[in-house]
Amino acid sequence: MQAYSAWLFFIYNMGKIKIAIFASGSGSNAEQITNYFSGHDQIEVVLILSNKPTAYVLERAAKLGVPSQVFDRPTFYQSENVLDSLRTHEVDYIVLAGFLWLVPQYLIEAYREKMINIHPALLPKYGGKGMYGDRVHRAVIADQETESGITIHLVDEVYDNGRILCQERVSLVADDTPDSLAEKIHELEYAYFPKAIESYLLEHKG
Repeated sequence: MQAYSAWLFFIYNMGKIKIAIFASGSGSNAEQITNYFSGHDQIEVVLILSNKPTAYVLERAAKLGVPSQVFDRPTFYQSENVLDSLRTHEVDYIVLAGFLWLVPQYLIEAYREKMINIHPALLPKYGGKGMYGDRVHRAVIADQETESGITIHLVDEVYDNGRILCQERVSLVADDTPDSLAEKIHELEYAYFPKAIESYLLEHKG
């Protein structure tokens, strides 16, 4: 029976576009993406990876029934162990959902134009090394911007530099704080990130 179930799983998922998600933190976006593609007839999440062994995203992966992997800095930058895992799971696309490390050259080359990131601000103004999380929101508020948003883009060798796929905006009010702005940004992420991934993957299928 177990072998039959595995065979059915293989047949059901054969030909689907397979996604791996990289995350460094709680993994709320990873969960949203996984749930969005649960039961999807063309796309599935097959692996969740993190550079932090205590990241809550790993607990989310377990609850969602998605295989997960943890790696350290030497493994990520000095070996191709991560790439081997991606190949084992036949991963077609990588999604960075709150992943904070610069992606190494070998991985970018293996997934050129097939790696998507989300940034919690409007690029190119509020991007680059060190611009993540509350740091971004504090910078936006300090500059007295009237709007912020999210940028979904392809990944290349430079932080937040790849081709922009889409941007969504939200207005700021005078009493916004980094926390309140973060909540607004999270709402945009949950609403638009899975759909943007779906659109790009289906557009480039085959």
